[in-house]
Amino acid sequence: MQLTNAQEKLVKSLQTKKGRRESGLCLIEGQKVLDSVGDYIEFTFNRDEVKNFDKLVTTETPQEIAGVAKIPQWSLEEIQSKKTIVVLDGVQDPGNVGTILRLCLGFDASLILIQSADPTSPKVVRSSAGALFSVQWMEIDRDNAIDFISGLKRNIYRLEKRQGAKGLKVTEFDDKIILVAGSEGSGIALGLDGQSMFIEHNSKLESLNVASALAIALYNR
Repeated sequence: MQLTNAQEKLVKSLQTKKGRRESGLCLIEGQKVLDSVGDYIEFTFNRDEVKNFDKLVTTETPQEIAGVAKIPQWSLEEIQSKKTIVVLDGVQDPGNVGTILRLCLGFDASLILIQSADPTSPKVVRSSAGALFSVQWMEIDRDNAIDFISGLKRNIYRLEKRQGAKGLKVTEFDDKIILVAGSEGSGIALGLDGQSMFIEHNSKLESLNVASALAIALYNR
């Protein structure tokens, strides 16, 4: 479809977090991701119909089609409906956050983000391959995080190697859990009481990428 001036202005605004927050919409790029959006889609546009197509999308090698979709809003009950709730503490890399959204979809987990990459940014939406629209997720402020997560009334497992941590192979999980992971550089900053656990690997490797570590933990959960 040919975009109106107002639609072009809207699409450009979705390249910023402020624009996405004010409109409740996000930018979708590529047919594969568009196919996963379902009823959240508002409108689409393609290269043949829009002269400024390359300026409206964010990829260096743009796809042929893009669109605008509503940002999902999930309730606490929907977050709690999953046996595993993943908590990301300060994971800023968009590629990691997108991959972790895919992992949550693959292993039937919900997701809580604390000072992590904006899940509605074009980079996260692309790397999540549309999982953003299927996984139950929400963002919470760090100031409220401890009270909020403690109020979920689940045992907490912290993915980290520290004194007293157990190896993943010998960790016994409850039926419903919270699985916390931090960035590779800073680790988990949240002062949440829980069982620390680590993934055994060759000592020549300093640490696992957070998405890789979560994949192993979710598979063995």
